Amino acid sequence: MLNYAVPATTLKPWRVLLVDDDPLVSDSIRRMLEFDQRHVKSVASGADALALLEKETFNLIIIDYLMPEMKGDRLAVMLKERYPALPILMITAAPEKIDAIAEPPPGVDLLMGKPFQLNELRDTVTKMLGKA
Repeated sequence: MLNYAVPATTLKPWRVLLVDDDPLVSDSIRRMLEFDQRHVKSVASGADALALLEKETFNLIIIDYLMPEMKGDRLAVMLKERYPALPILMITAAPEKIDAIAEPPPGVDLLMGKPFQLNELRDTVTKMLGKA
């Protein structure tokens, strides 16, 4: 297991792990983030994300809520147990599926509804990484 004792924002360029089972959405988000010089790796499942995190280090994880096999909220809890300092952004096209939309689910640092514009994503990622 990788050591996350070093603050995530010290990795340059910022590395983002994107977990979304929809290839079109994943590709769009990846392109938006790469436009801002972020290094993005995307996987299609929670199991793939967990496996990748055993080998690589990231500054931020973006997780889709509605995915087959393992929903994003379950993955977020598992990730926070293993990597408590790693920021997690959950994105969802179905906010009504999450009981308390005013507050992110356990393990999630910030919740963002889909669809969103590049500027919204940019502002959110910048906020989460704590650097303009």
